[in-house]
Amino acid sequence: MKRTGFLLFALAPVLITAAVYGATSEHAAADAKGGRPPASQSRAADSRAAVERADGRAAVERADGRAAVERAADDAAVAARPAGLAAPAKKELAQQIVASAENSTLNWRTAYGYIEDIGDGQGYTAGVVGFCTGTHDLLTLVERYTRAHPDNGLARYLPALRAVDGTDSHAGLGPDFVAAWRHEARVAAFREAQDSERDRVYFDPAVRLAKLDGLGTLGQFIYYDALVMHGPGTGDGFQGLRERALREAAPPSEGGDERTYLRTFLDVRRAAMKAKDPDRDTTRIDTAQRRFLDEGNLGLDTPLRWQVYGETYHVP
Repeated sequence: MKRTGFLLFALAPVLITAAVYGATSEHAAADAKGGRPPASQSRAADSRAAVERADGRAAVERADGRAAVERAADDAAVAARPAGLAAPAKKELAQQIVASAENSTLNWRTAYGYIEDIGDGQGYTAGVVGFCTGTHDLLTLVERYTRAHPDNGLARYLPALRAVDGTDSHAGLGPDFVAAWRHEARVAAFREAQDSERDRVYFDPAVRLAKLDGLGTLGQFIYYDALVMHGPGTGDGFQGLRERALREAAPPSEGGDERTYLRTFLDVRRAAMKAKDPDRDTTRIDTAQRRFLDEGNLGLDTPLRWQVYGETYHVP
């Protein structure tokens, strides 16, 4: 899927690095001057280093403890809310709406074997949510699938997928890889792997965060579609778009009006798409999601009618 970067939560490694640096910097400075410090100074440095290492470990443990408490509170808040988009019928509807924009069909299950280079600089786009060879998510999918099914038909392409990750290159892939993807998509286990990765990376995080922002089913879908298209990154990724929207409007979880916040989020997303490419088609926002919002359909209730890329879709 399209990416502009990844969120990295690296508090523990940073603290550990700081502790290690504190333990070694004094000896390193002495070595740079051409000699080791006296034994008494070395013992003192070692003692300080031990304290710093202990302090570093304690800081990591405190941070981990706070994170665990906060996550537990978030889990409880999410669990207390209605199923929303995670309800089976709504989840099926979400895949249909996304497929109308990604694959011009409501039959999203036909997309397991889809693969082509659409010329967006992300290499091959493939599968149910457009995993891309240039954006790491297709590589992750194949790696996880191979761990569970080592003899699959895509495993031999892992070295090439790692080499092209982050680029639009087809080196080591080409028509043979395209054929292998389509063939593997006939395997039930690979289709299940695509569903699992879609949920792990896109659907579940979008629904969770939308619920924490106090959003109903439509808002959860709006987050999901944005995460699928833009990836989870900062900048023009999903998190960057959300941060911009939050600066302009309060979400319901902070006492804001849901419709106002969602309009703001869609405005921010559309502006980002147009800034990147003024000719970009934004109908998946303009005549689909915004239409649902203007109709006041915050529950994403059927029947639904919308247009994407000039085509009309209807779910009774």
